[in-house]
Amino acid sequence: MTRSLRIGGAQLDLIVGDLAGNESAILHAMEWAEKNDVDVLILPELAISGYPPEDLVLRPGFVDENLAVLDRLASQSGSTATVVGFVDRLPGSQMDDDAVGRSVTNAAAVIANGEIKSIYHKNLLPVTYVTADVAGKIESPVYAMLEVQPRVAEIDTGGGYEIEQHTAGQPSSGERYALKWDGEWHITIEVFRDLSLAFCAVLVLIYMLMVGWFKSYVTPLVVMAAIPFSLVGIFPAHWGLGAFFTATSMIGFMAGAGIVVRNSIILVDFIELRMGQGLPLAEAVVEAGAVRFRPMLLTALAVIVGASVIMFDPIFQGLAIS
Repeated sequence: MTRSLRIGGAQLDLIVGDLAGNESAILHAMEWAEKNDVDVLILPELAISGYPPEDLVLRPGFVDENLAVLDRLASQSGSTATVVGFVDRLPGSQMDDDAVGRSVTNAAAVIANGEIKSIYHKNLLPVTYVTADVAGKIESPVYAMLEVQPRVAEIDTGGGYEIEQHTAGQPSSGERYALKWDGEWHITIEVFRDLSLAFCAVLVLIYMLMVGWFKSYVTPLVVMAAIPFSLVGIFPAHWGLGAFFTATSMIGFMAGAGIVVRNSIILVDFIELRMGQGLPLAEAVVEAGAVRFRPMLLTALAVIVGASVIMFDPIFQGLAIS
């Protein structure tokens, strides 16, 4: 039977600046939530300091005590996840007279099992969204971004620093100008990352299987040494046909690597077979090339014929070329 999630809301009479009184009220609400098997307890915004704290946040001592209250609440938290609001300092902020007003932020912490699980900040700083599509000659976002990112880095911010550019993560602070690339470029980065990780995992599995087959740790390395050579033809082919290297090109490279490994296994297995029959290594290599050339050629021709069907497809052209 699926257990439902129980969420509790505590409407507390909190007083601005009364840290001790607010702490006591919050502890009482947390005890109530534990007794009633509440999974998540939601408290009012800025529950510790009281809302709105206004000029109290300009006093470093107030902020410090507010943070100390949060630590005490976290240490007394149980299985119920409690969302409690407090005044937090921004990472790397300086508590001087000029920056004190910009060094604190409205925040909420998730506390449970005697510790602070996570902290979320609310700064309400302005955000500008810029949208654009890649069209025309450069249709792949990879090539467009390789040209745009250096130009963004050259923009003068007036503060003596470069604009932070993020792809997979979010800007950590709102104190400086930052740029988050999203949309198709974000998806492209994730696809290339995931494909690369999957390819590495597959290489490890292939190596382990061949170690078991050949009963050797060196022979599988010899077989897999041919994989990088598949790139020798992929990049020149894309350049010669005026095509862009895309995610489907990466998939084609991985498929080509599989074919290369298969051909290598056929050769190495035949070489070991003939050497086991007493043939010298040099003669076994020559004979393996002569005997296994036809099935390897037929495999390559089958791939070429199959890929020619999608050669001029705008999406799968990279796969066909690779």
